[in-house]
Amino acid sequence: MVRPHLPDEPAAAHNFDALVAVLAPSIVFRADLGPDSPRRPLHGAHPVARHVLAIAPRFASLASPITINGAAGALFGSREDPIAVTAFTVTGGRISAIDLISDPDKLQTLTLPRGAREASQAD
Repeated sequence: MVRPHLPDEPAAAHNFDALVAVLAPSIVFRADLGPDSPRRPLHGAHPVARHVLAIAPRFASLASPITINGAAGALFGSREDPIAVTAFTVTGGRISAIDLISDPDKLQTLTLPRGAREASQAD
């Protein structure tokens, strides 16, 4: 598994150019915050990097690496009380998609086996 740079790693959290270097030029960032907070996807390495660097400092300490639906990801919060999950799609050694889910209804369907770092999300 290719492990993407999580926002709390020095190359991603503090260095815009290093973050852009691990993002595919056509990356898509999708955020599902729930039905009351619709968001349009962000497209492109620079807009996505700016967004990640703007929000990462608030949430980086809550992140733990996991595998979600077979992809590299991050769990924000605890297994018992998740705040969000993020799945990374890696293509050609670069992150080509970031999917963030923080919709409370969808997080209730998150399955994370005890003692494992493997999660699955029901649609």
